[in-house]
Amino acid sequence: MPGRLPAELLLHAYSLGVFPMSQGRDDPEVFWVDPRRRGVLPLDGFHISRSLARRMRRGGYGVTLDADFAGVLDGCAARAETWISAPIREVYHELHARGHAHSLEIWQEGALAGGVYGVAMGRAFFGESMFSARTDASKLALAHLVDHLRRCGFVLFDTQFLTDHLARLGAVEISRAAYRARLAEALGGAADIHALPLESDPAQVVQRNTQTS
Repeated sequence: MPGRLPAELLLHAYSLGVFPMSQGRDDPEVFWVDPRRRGVLPLDGFHISRSLARRMRRGGYGVTLDADFAGVLDGCAARAETWISAPIREVYHELHARGHAHSLEIWQEGALAGGVYGVAMGRAFFGESMFSARTDASKLALAHLVDHLRRCGFVLFDTQFLTDHLARLGAVEISRAAYRARLAEALGGAADIHALPLESDPAQVVQRNTQTS
């Protein structure tokens, strides 16, 4: 599928459990992926290691929601090999403008240190990509995002694939059928990522995660 990727088509694909990718940043083609095994991050099972908990309690960083979507998207694409092509970049900017795509940013010393972005539909959040420009920044972003999604009523965090990094944070792999059942349940309800303010105290995020995991 060359050229522009319609936002409506992308949202429909998400509702069916399918997501887009490309072969590289210069590839004009987009293909659709429907994995047999799906990665999900249980919102009540995020694993904060002792070292990450210490890092969070130490503070020294800021966290924001939707403050620099373009910066997070660029950070995720700034690697030797990326599937974030021009058509994909364009459609996620459009989804962000429409209020469907969101980013969570980690800031250190006034600079963007890391972040994660994805798409919210119903009570599901479809995680697309994350990056770290500083040590542990993506872990911090995920910890704050999981906490925020749970507090706002989300029930599904789709990570698409299961990586070793995500597995250490509590992500698991489920079958396509199990994923579609969870997706249908999540899309049957409603949640608002801006329903509550983002937690500014990392110690509170650690405490809540310890109580629920």
